[in-house]
Amino acid sequence: MYIHKKSIGVIFKLNQMKLITSFCIVWLMISILIIGCKKADLKKDVPNCIELKIQKIANKAVQNPPAKVWEWQVNGQRFYYFTSDCCDQYNYLYDDDCNLVCAPDGGFIGGGDGRCPQFNGQIEKILVWEDDRK
Repeated sequence: MYIHKKSIGVIFKLNQMKLITSFCIVWLMISILIIGCKKADLKKDVPNCIELKIQKIANKAVQNPPAKVWEWQVNGQRFYYFTSDCCDQYNYLYDDDCNLVCAPDGGFIGGGDGRCPQFNGQIEKILVWEDDRK
């Protein structure tokens, strides 16, 4: 069986194009994964569930004002305070297991939801993360 040189060239070019196309698709997918999975720059260690909540915020559009997460330490317990975007929205407080505790402030009149426990003693507030995107 005789195969013409031109046919071999066409087959080679087609295989080369498939290889280049496959490489480009794989490169694009890896790039998207790297960009999309950028880890939030946390200022301290937090429970995984809190880190996931932060990552979820970081993967959305920037809030106005930009989001912040604070760790509250009081009475030997840790809580995590998440700011909300703009006007008349609650800022939420979560425990170490990501259970919603309350909204200490925010809302229409700014006084929160009225469900927060009475904290005895000084609340130490430590900035865990702030969205520095523009």
